[in-house]
Amino acid sequence: MNSNRKLPANFFWGNSVSSMQTEGAWNEDGKGLSVYDVRPATENTTDWHVAIDEYHRYDEDLDLMKEMNMNMYRIQISWSRVCPDGDGKFNEKGIAFYDRLVDAMLKRGIEPMICLYHFDMPLHLAKEYNGFMSRHVVDAFVRFGKKMIDHFSDRVKYWIVFNEHNLYFQDEAFQISGYEKGDKTLDDMYTIFHHTMMSHIRLANYIHEKYDDVKIGGMLAYAQIYPETCQPSDIFAAKQAQEFLDFNIYDADTGRGYSPQVMQYVKDHNIKMDITDEDLEEMKKAKADFLAFSYYSSNVLDSNKIPENTAPNRYLNDATVENKFLKTNDWGWSIDPLGFRNAITTMYDRYHIPVFPIENGIGLKETWDGKHMIEDDERIAYHRDHIKALKDAVFIDGAKVLGYLGWGLIDIPSSHADVEKRYGAVYVNRTNHDLKDLKRVPKKSFYWFQKVLKDNGDEL
Repeated sequence: MNSNRKLPANFFWGNSVSSMQTEGAWNEDGKGLSVYDVRPATENTTDWHVAIDEYHRYDEDLDLMKEMNMNMYRIQISWSRVCPDGDGKFNEKGIAFYDRLVDAMLKRGIEPMICLYHFDMPLHLAKEYNGFMSRHVVDAFVRFGKKMIDHFSDRVKYWIVFNEHNLYFQDEAFQISGYEKGDKTLDDMYTIFHHTMMSHIRLANYIHEKYDDVKIGGMLAYAQIYPETCQPSDIFAAKQAQEFLDFNIYDADTGRGYSPQVMQYVKDHNIKMDITDEDLEEMKKAKADFLAFSYYSSNVLDSNKIPENTAPNRYLNDATVENKFLKTNDWGWSIDPLGFRNAITTMYDRYHIPVFPIENGIGLKETWDGKHMIEDDERIAYHRDHIKALKDAVFIDGAKVLGYLGWGLIDIPSSHADVEKRYGAVYVNRTNHDLKDLKRVPKKSFYWFQKVLKDNGDEL
């Protein structure tokens, strides 16, 4: 143990999830339908009706987190659970569930963090208004967000608005914003993105105007992007992609407004993104208490593969190539702990605001024989190397980091509804098409985490 590498005593260690990937109870206690509730199972995916049934089993899961020595749990409030239509009456039974969940965390010494939107648009708002294409939906979302902030701010001090906000500036936007009709144009993408940005900024400004002790930050799926070669066009393309996908969002989160490079592109290509004068005034007031992000792997960009006239926020669609120097998981995601350090250090150097990685993990294919412990050494190595890289960012590079949250450390369906892509230190006994008994079974990594977190990561 290096005594010079001791993280602060109040460092957060924990688990991150979304509501639709954990709760189940899709039609209980007055919950309205979200776009996820009507998506059917396919050959390789599950439906979203049960997930891991945390709605009924949260006490058991929180006990496992406490046993693992976690002190933070990032959850998401399902908009359609607390407001069935998204823009109508609030559902007291839905709010009461989150009261029970938050109180159960606090009772165990686990700090809650709340995310307000993780892709699951209320179905009514998707069908009637085309989701975040509509200003009506922006207003409805801000109303929901303010209600949740006012209700929980006495107990919940850490908030994010959008999970992986930069996905709304990529083609994924059309899958996660309640977009039901349209031609998926660049205008539509930029409009959805701007509407989500205004939703975030309005809620962040509300918190900063009203509460002294509540913290809120922006959150990205941070893309560490490397040039394929030292060819100048590769280096410049990687820099452009990073500017559009990462710094543009953090710039807006911190009151600097959108990146000049992005706005010049909008002007030159006559892109309609529905920016009003009122929006610009609101954007000037924005600030962030921390910068949160998810990090799983990195990308390599070959500028020769970028089709002509492609927007920089779409470069990764066509020009991503394999990194010859890194191993990958079963889904071809590169394993790059140094990229994690680079991400933390880059962010802190640029913004001088505490950085908070709130998702990190590796998806693996695993089965349980009903008897023997799952020996997930690959997961242990992944988390060990990434936590060491975080500590290098802190103790060698001088970054300020608030904590380290793993993703889905109790198995949940992946974001694309595949239960067989497992991230957990705890196995949940179900498959895509067979719920079995949903038994929670600690893997080898559970006991590794337990030991590492008990000593606040000192041994790494």
